[in-house]
Amino acid sequence: MSSVPSTSAVPQHVLPSYLQADHLGPWGNYLKQVDRVTPYLGHLSRWVETLKRPKRILIVDVPIEMDNGTIAHFEGYRVQHNLSRGPGKGGVRFHQDVTLSEVMALSAWMSVKNAAVNVPYGGAKGGIRVDPKKLSRAELERMTRRYTSEIGLIIGPTKDIPAPDVNTNGQIMAWMMDTYSMNTGSTATGVVTGKPVDLGGSLGRNEATGRGVFTVGVEAAQHLGLKIEGARVAVQGFGNVGGTAGRLFADAGARVVAVQDHTGTLYQEAGMDVPALQAHVQQTGGVAGFAGAEVLAHEAFWGVPCDILIPAALESQITADNADQIQARLIIEGANGPTTPEADDILHDKGVLILPDVIANAGGVTVSYFEWVQDFSSFFWSEEEINARLVRIMKEAFAGIWQVAQEHQVSLRTATFIVACTRILHAREMRGLYP
Repeated sequence: MSSVPSTSAVPQHVLPSYLQADHLGPWGNYLKQVDRVTPYLGHLSRWVETLKRPKRILIVDVPIEMDNGTIAHFEGYRVQHNLSRGPGKGGVRFHQDVTLSEVMALSAWMSVKNAAVNVPYGGAKGGIRVDPKKLSRAELERMTRRYTSEIGLIIGPTKDIPAPDVNTNGQIMAWMMDTYSMNTGSTATGVVTGKPVDLGGSLGRNEATGRGVFTVGVEAAQHLGLKIEGARVAVQGFGNVGGTAGRLFADAGARVVAVQDHTGTLYQEAGMDVPALQAHVQQTGGVAGFAGAEVLAHEAFWGVPCDILIPAALESQITADNADQIQARLIIEGANGPTTPEADDILHDKGVLILPDVIANAGGVTVSYFEWVQDFSSFFWSEEEINARLVRIMKEAFAGIWQVAQEHQVSLRTATFIVACTRILHAREMRGLYP
């Protein structure tokens, strides 16, 4: 593999004044990834600062009346990283640890992800700093609607289209769509994706991200000479993404030997009954207490003997502290940003192939694109047709990225960034600067 440029320090001139060089968080990881790809961008590197500065950042106060009559204030964000290739696209997460740095990084990874699979979107992301589990359903609805009203001036079907993310779902999207529609005076189903099917949502959307993880995982395994049948799979995060991917791998003959979520870590050498585990999670809210599996300590998860590891929880889970423990031959990033750049280097030196988030979990936004198209035309496709289109796009995107990786002798992450950043910056160059 060719040498990569040093990323030990981020040049100060690229940092906006609202960030501190010593507290960059996830945004700092993204900047290191951009620095690694810059030498491969040719004449387009002239525009690389475009990738290091979000186009638009909106921070809003979200006040609501609580059920007990008090007034609570929550901090909300919507970041539009780049709109050169189309309207912004990216999820909204409700989580107590949401920060501006995190939302900035997630919006940037959405720019890369959308360009990697060549859907006509830019990158955006949103979030509210809140623990939604502490809110009643009525409080959650009031917060969602107020947040939607606050960011309403920059979102829209042709401007920026939110979607579900951590702790948000079809119901949240329904409230967002209704609020935006009431404020604009007409029903606008295309303002969000991931909606209930009865409100213009797409068939196949709920399983799309996990199906994409499985699809590109199978492709990568073939290049490694790794047979799926009998392969040992470990999954961190067993919700919509991890649960779906785990089930599809199990259906293909793999053994899901370890799972971890916020409730616990389980191990079963013979492989778990994934449908039963999914039902258990649906009923109890987590994997803890699932019968027949051995309970492990939290950190022991990373050292579990496995062939395929799927981190499908939150960012920065695989770090320099635990990367050495990992025994997998293939890591498929179901989550956004689960591997730090330092861990990337350690795993590369160990010969572990990493399928990066910006291609591995792009199935969700791909079917979101399908949903958006269907909403505009008011003509809806069958689930079989949607899944077939998804698999075709994911396979074609992976094939192109694999070819670039071989051509430049770089990691799949750097190859994905080469493909995506070239498309983004070419669009920027062709459009020019106005005025």
